[in-house]
Amino acid sequence: MLFHQVKWLRVQRGKLCPVLKKRVLADYKPVKYVPCFLQGLLKKVKRNWRKHPVIVQFDGVQGNSGELSLLSSVLRLRVKRHLGIINAVAAELNSQQVEQVVKHPSVVRVWYDREVRALLNVASPTVGASDLWQLPNGRGITGDGVSIAVIDTGIYPHEDLQGRIKYFKDFVQNKTEPYDDNGHGTHVAGCAAGDGSRSEGQFCGAAPGAGLVGLKVLDKYGSGSLSTVIEAVQWCRDNKDEFNIRVANLSLGSAAAQSYKEDPLCMAVEELWRAGVVVCAAAGNDGPTEKTINTPGIDPLVITVGASNDFNTVEIRDDEVAEFSSQGPTIDELIKPDLLTPGENIISLRVPGSLLDKKNNSSRYNNYYTVLSGTSMATPICSGVAALLWEAEPDATPDLVKEKLVSTCRSLGDYPPNVQGAGLVDANEAVKLLLPTQYLPS
Repeated sequence: MLFHQVKWLRVQRGKLCPVLKKRVLADYKPVKYVPCFLQGLLKKVKRNWRKHPVIVQFDGVQGNSGELSLLSSVLRLRVKRHLGIINAVAAELNSQQVEQVVKHPSVVRVWYDREVRALLNVASPTVGASDLWQLPNGRGITGDGVSIAVIDTGIYPHEDLQGRIKYFKDFVQNKTEPYDDNGHGTHVAGCAAGDGSRSEGQFCGAAPGAGLVGLKVLDKYGSGSLSTVIEAVQWCRDNKDEFNIRVANLSLGSAAAQSYKEDPLCMAVEELWRAGVVVCAAAGNDGPTEKTINTPGIDPLVITVGASNDFNTVEIRDDEVAEFSSQGPTIDELIKPDLLTPGENIISLRVPGSLLDKKNNSSRYNNYYTVLSGTSMATPICSGVAALLWEAEPDATPDLVKEKLVSTCRSLGDYPPNVQGAGLVDANEAVKLLLPTQYLPS
């Protein structure tokens, strides 16, 4: 009986992601400790009432919201989000609706709208960024004129960011004023672009002159949905010119369940990259186990950032790969991460009263700063360095920025490429390839 009931799952398996297929199959299985005569009724109830958050991708649609709405109406979908960047919509369906939708000829793929989380577990001098802030000829490269989109838990208007939060959009609660009820996103923003105002310049991000665009996709607990992140990536692409967004930072992710070619978030960040925005993604905090790179860090286009431990020294001779930093290869057997930046015991911006501030009060450095570790902290340092390269060469491309960053990295020794990538970022050397030598420190 069960074999015939789930025949459609086998026939349509190419359209269903593995996670959704497993969840739908569970709705057809017998319920333990329930008499046989009640099994049919209970399974029918489960298939009708248990909702699955999904992302439905259509064929032959060019991202037009009207066409997406029309197809959604034909399939009787109650759309939560339009994701034109990947020709898709987000909705909630029971198992019977999943069956109807997946059989429609216009439907290419149906994914489970899985949970995405913030990847939490003396950085700027270590990566050579501070050498560029004041050059011998009086010119400084600080990221001025370049905006970094921080797709995270939000941004609190900290003094070290004063006047540089160019825009804030809340995809969680639709608030209009910048805020961060978790604290993770603000710490990330500080790693990228804090100017050290409250520390007399001691705790600066890599690009202290860069602008910030805060896109809140994760809630108070650092959790969100895949479709929400994709919607923010889409917004970033559509508004990049208005706010001069040249870098997008994703210090978030989830375990990779399928190839990057079939992953909806990877599809979205590739579109953003092709639109001219460098995407920096956290490798994940599941090291030292191999094959633990998170999505969207599994995508070969983006810059996937692992974490090093600089032991609070500028010299790199004592630096090591952080034990928690996720290792490759990816689910597609690709070498990742691409590179490393410091991610252990990073001092950055504190959000008083936020969830992280309350839960980790022992990590408070003082009233304005707190200490956190993770590839979440390493990634925005790379994003800040990328902003420096964009200021140095406004006509660069994402591919060129990535090539310069990777080619000038410094090896941390005998670690294999799937542990350290190309090595530790060297902003000074990367910019040397873009600027005349007279502008650069000796």
